[in-house]
Amino acid sequence: MDAPVLDYMRRYKFKKLVLCNDTDVGLRAVIAIHSTALGPATGGTRMWTYASEEEAIMDALRLARGMTYKYAAAGVDMGGGKAVIIGDPKKDKSEALLRAFGRMVDQLGGEFQTGEDVGTTLEDMEVIYSETDHLVTLPEHCGGAGDIAPATALGSVEATRACAARAWGSPELKGRRVALQGLGAVGGNALAMLIEHGAEVVVCDPDEQKVARAVESYGVSSVAPADIYDQDVDVFAPYALGGIINPETIPRLKAKIVAGSANNIFADEERDAAALDARGIIYAVDYVANSGGTILDTDRFRKGGLQRARAMANVRRIFERTEEVFAIADRDRISAYLAANRMAEARIEVLDHVRLLG
Repeated sequence: MDAPVLDYMRRYKFKKLVLCNDTDVGLRAVIAIHSTALGPATGGTRMWTYASEEEAIMDALRLARGMTYKYAAAGVDMGGGKAVIIGDPKKDKSEALLRAFGRMVDQLGGEFQTGEDVGTTLEDMEVIYSETDHLVTLPEHCGGAGDIAPATALGSVEATRACAARAWGSPELKGRRVALQGLGAVGGNALAMLIEHGAEVVVCDPDEQKVARAVESYGVSSVAPADIYDQDVDVFAPYALGGIINPETIPRLKAKIVAGSANNIFADEERDAAALDARGIIYAVDYVANSGGTILDTDRFRKGGLQRARAMANVRRIFERTEEVFAIADRDRISAYLAANRMAEARIEVLDHVRLLG
């Protein structure tokens, strides 16, 4: 395990990988710190039933690197980090486990700060908050922004509209057919927004109750999760887990656009982005599209504290940032994925230079 992990860390210039264990409460966790160039490494804590410890470690590393680029591209002065807790959030989560994890975070002395993610909630963050101050995402009564899912969904839909403008000359989604994968907190909010924009949506989710509620509430159609890639749609919208755009799924896509909130949608970034380009499929770079929640929950660190109007105006600018990615891609004749990286890296380089001069 050591060689590929350390090679990956060296290749992408990671700072630190922390393995956490508390046998008494059943805690097994990974904290990955990619960069602190713009500020403290920041990223959510995910709890998931990983098939192996190696899979959990690589997920944390990939997600942490994505957070560096997400914050840089969004204009937020934070570095990139991520944590994963190995376990079933429905069975293994406990107050003792969360508090033990909070103590692990606290031992890093502010180098890493965290928030909710897949498998964790605002209530969980409040428990962790009892052991450490180093949290970003918190309930409003703890001084945080509260639920950030609507902001994440809004930004992802704005990125989708920017893709539509590139594909068809108009950002309007009325009458466009969308295959939405995942009806979690963000996907559920995105569904409502897509319906409001007049889109025709087909949904899937492993949770049949979520699917039933969506069908009843919005009159959408549904398919089994395995069939979502094969739908005759204009937009494929990934709102679940990552790695779903890969050599097995790309040939099945009939959509002109891929845009949603899922992190790390490519199984292999360079290979799979190139495959979409080869097929003429326009895609929203994930860490640009899904940055709305991070924009909202970090606004309280800006001058004047949390100002929702300011934060949401910045979330809506994800439309413009997505257009900026396309402009760089066209100018430099590179993929949108590489263009977004170039945009983020330019900001990191400028601020690094400014701080060295300061």
